[in-house]
Amino acid sequence: MTGPTPATTTTARICPNCDGFPSVAVTLGGRDARGYLRTLTVDCRVCNGTGTLPARLASLAGGRT
Repeated sequence: MTGPTPATTTTARICPNCDGFPSVAVTLGGRDARGYLRTLTVDCRVCNGTGTLPARLASLAGGRT
């Protein structure tokens, strides 16, 4: 089992909407009474915060023009 590994022909399963960065923290522009920065954590709506797509959807997305 030694030797080079063959190249795979599978398409990347990275979400095209978030490019693999599914969760972000958005600041609300101010601080609360205790001095903490107010933030919201927002997840990608397409991949639901996973950063990847199911294999079936990834193959469909790769073939569309």
